[in-house]
Amino acid sequence: MINEMKMTEITQSEEMAYFRADLCLYSPESYSLEEKKEICNDMIAASKAVLESMREDFEQLTPDARAKLLDALCASGVESPQW
Repeated sequence: MINEMKMTEITQSEEMAYFRADLCLYSPESYSLEEKKEICNDMIAASKAVLESMREDFEQLTPDARAKLLDALCASGVESPQW
């Protein structure tokens, strides 16, 4: 299982990437095209890191625990069985 400290670091990195994007949207003329590209790439990389960590964590669960987690997600309305 992924440790809490690593997950906090990854999610904070993602939040910072999206914060920078918000700043860029607020004042786009303050950023060069290269900086805007870097911000977009950082957002993609950060979100990908979060998803990969979640996937790795899910794959380490037992089949029974996976089924229970998926059932809970479906029951909460967050996801559907088709997902």
